[in-house]
Amino acid sequence: MSDILKKLSAEGVSIWLDDISRERLRTGNLEELIREKNVTGVTSNPTIFAKALSKGSAYDEQVHDLAVRGVDVGEASRAITTYDIRWAADVLRPVYDRTEGQDGRVSIEVDPRLARRTEPTIAEARALWWMVDRPNVFIKIPATLEGLPAITAALAEGISVNVTLIFSLERYGQVIDAFFDGLEKARANGHDLSKIASVASFFVSRVDSEIDKRLDKIGSDEAKALKGKAGIANARLAYALFEEKSATDRWKALAAAGARPQKPLWASTGVKDPSYPDTMYIDELVAPGTVNTMPEATLEAVADHGQVRGNTIQGTYEESRALFQKLAGLGVNYEDVVKVLEDEGVEKFETSWNELLATIQKELEDKAR
Repeated sequence: MSDILKKLSAEGVSIWLDDISRERLRTGNLEELIREKNVTGVTSNPTIFAKALSKGSAYDEQVHDLAVRGVDVGEASRAITTYDIRWAADVLRPVYDRTEGQDGRVSIEVDPRLARRTEPTIAEARALWWMVDRPNVFIKIPATLEGLPAITAALAEGISVNVTLIFSLERYGQVIDAFFDGLEKARANGHDLSKIASVASFFVSRVDSEIDKRLDKIGSDEAKALKGKAGIANARLAYALFEEKSATDRWKALAAAGARPQKPLWASTGVKDPSYPDTMYIDELVAPGTVNTMPEATLEAVADHGQVRGNTIQGTYEESRALFQKLAGLGVNYEDVVKVLEDEGVEKFETSWNELLATIQKELEDKAR
């Protein structure tokens, strides 16, 4: 195993793979990454599934059977994706058992077309929880305003939740409150809080992509000097908020009842700008009790030349706040940035989901002939 990845894990960072495919499962590649790269979790999204379906023949047999049965494309998509999630959950079950549920988890997302609708999101979360039927699954729910009550409702029923598409500090605070609400209701409903888990997926590189674009338009030397810094600063301030909320009496009461913290998860950690160091969103976001979910290329880069130098989050909060003050002084509107990113995030996942459905529909039609 890579000494760098061992060191990263020793700092309290859970290493998750931001990818899944049946080919990866069938060849034993995921087991190899668990063994050789210290991978302890897997995340998926519509884009990842659309990519997996478009390559190779791993899905042909199942798609053929679905076509012969005359299954519609919506049911087929769930049959295909939940099959992979169950398989991955079983592969990661030893990690889940060894860490007593802290890791070894696999995420599957609700239909992103429901991101602005609360009740259908709750119903979809229930359905996915039932279909996968593994204790180490996370149901991914977007952190839209409409998603917040769905997060609470799912947790209240004992469903473990990966809250996704978080960009703003204000929304992250609302996510934490929704998590607390859900656990309090779960306790009232008689659920064992130690069995319910959650992570909050804070997106990183997309923040830099949007802010860098605005800094390029400003064009001054001062603006250029701030490029590639906002994503890390934003995530560091999210960790500060996590620490603040963890110190409240409300959380202490839940923890005393057996609740586990909602781990901050750094998502979108592959650099979008090739001029940036390819491991910077890992090297600069090291702190205990966090998750970093990486595309495989980023994982390999970290294993090869990552710079793990201890905790790189705590002690940076004033510097991070000062950065956003400089950005505001240059006319970069943070609230507008995060709104654009959330809207684009939902739209991109919807587009990917529709592409996935189109791919499956074509496969069903081909196999039915």
